[in-house]
Amino acid sequence: MGLLLKEGIDIDLIKSALIAFSTIGFLIFLINFSPFFKKRLPNYTFQLAGLIGNTSFLGIPIAIALLPSSTINFTIGFDLGTTLFAWIFGPIFLQNRATKKNLPNIKECLNPIFNSPASRGIIGVLIAYLFGLESFLGEYLWIPAKIVIVLAIIIVGTRLGIIMNQRDKIIDLREGGIKYPIILKIVILPLIIFLICKILNFNSFQTSALVLQAGVPSAISTILMAEAYKINQEISAKILFSTTLISIVTIPFLALLLKISG
Repeated sequence: MGLLLKEGIDIDLIKSALIAFSTIGFLIFLINFSPFFKKRLPNYTFQLAGLIGNTSFLGIPIAIALLPSSTINFTIGFDLGTTLFAWIFGPIFLQNRATKKNLPNIKECLNPIFNSPASRGIIGVLIAYLFGLESFLGEYLWIPAKIVIVLAIIIVGTRLGIIMNQRDKIIDLREGGIKYPIILKIVILPLIIFLICKILNFNSFQTSALVLQAGVPSAISTILMAEAYKINQEISAKILFSTTLISIVTIPFLALLLKISG
């Protein structure tokens, strides 16, 4: 909410949010209706871990550090699109799997939407605009927003430290087919977003903003949802750890490639 009020809601934010939301939705559809992809990504845990990135905790700080401030709305928009998809459809997918239900009812669809952190942030921003408080609140919430981002990075480090202390969670790409969601998250998704940006004729900074967001490691929310519905918790943790460890190399490499191509 602080970031949105500081930078404002504009067409760039809406475009990047739609790109993130629709791309993830299309890929989920493609995976589940293609025997080739379904065999390699057989469950929603794999699919969500391979498509939902740590945009809030790592993606936004990386973008702020590497890119001009004019691209912040592209970054925030991608985060919003990803977060909305994760918290709207993630609980529905995993809850249905946990309870063996086929179709969610309307209440199950609406609850994640209104309980989503992204939804609440957007609602807060709309209320602020309604009462003409966007400038006032934007200035005061910008500082705590940056503090929260720093604290979020610390939380990520703490989570990874817990995983590293549990020897059975150390990276092993041969175990359980986790290499496929890792490849999807680190390589394939950034490539797809890059191609979309080129088709839409985005400039180099706009393209970099979206591709870097697509290339961040798996989100902590995938672990939280797996824990909530008692589905593939260890696999979610291993994918998070593996993608985070690998991204130490791949994100700088991505940034370099984007700089060269731009």
